[in-house]
Amino acid sequence: MATHFLGDTAVLTGRTLRHVTRSLDTILTTVITPIAMMLLFVYVFGGAIDTGPVSYVNYMLPGILLITIASGISYTAFRLFADLQGGIFERFQSMPIARSGVLWAHVLTSLAANAISLVVVVGVALLMGFRSGAGVASWLAVAGILVLFTLALTWIAVIPGLTAKTMDGASAFSYPLIFLPFISSAFVPTGTMPGPVRAFADHQPATSIVNTIRDLLTERPVGSDIWTALAWCVAILVVAYVFATMAYRRRIS
Repeated sequence: MATHFLGDTAVLTGRTLRHVTRSLDTILTTVITPIAMMLLFVYVFGGAIDTGPVSYVNYMLPGILLITIASGISYTAFRLFADLQGGIFERFQSMPIARSGVLWAHVLTSLAANAISLVVVVGVALLMGFRSGAGVASWLAVAGILVLFTLALTWIAVIPGLTAKTMDGASAFSYPLIFLPFISSAFVPTGTMPGPVRAFADHQPATSIVNTIRDLLTERPVGSDIWTALAWCVAILVVAYVFATMAYRRRIS
């Protein structure tokens, strides 16, 4: 059964990946907004923000990476909705394939597409002066957190992809996720924010994730932020997965 599921998922993932490679403009569209924000904040606002000994491009890159992922997962919802409208799911149901493999194919495609987008954004950051003396272990930890965050947001994206009534509705859910890092420690220290805003910023998922990635890349002690970040990612992933699978069962029943 496991071999059957893995084989079916691999074939279906290959199908969705081919759609992405044939339409690379989706990846370019995903990275344009984060790169534009990075240019704007570094070269326009960066000089007015005190980040101590850390250069501003180093300081804000973790937040830009989260925005890149939040922007990219909207295409997961878009592709799912398009498959539903095109009748692909009905055709798959008539074939002897693992039903859950259809969802996992879209999720794995999201991981691959977002990984490419993140590499492009980091490459542009390097051209803008980003530097890190972090070792292999730290970079692997950063990659692990970004993969976990991508998985969590992708399963959130599956829900509107399965339940939306229009194409615009399927992808519009990502806007609050893109905006969330702005009310966090991603671009300015939370200590500079008014009381209620600071309280929200200090206790929302993006802040602990950003702080953890930033500390890893700047070779500073991570502290308890890493456990908070992992707890947020796992909690979001579990809840989103449960609701996504429920929506999928209702849709194909």
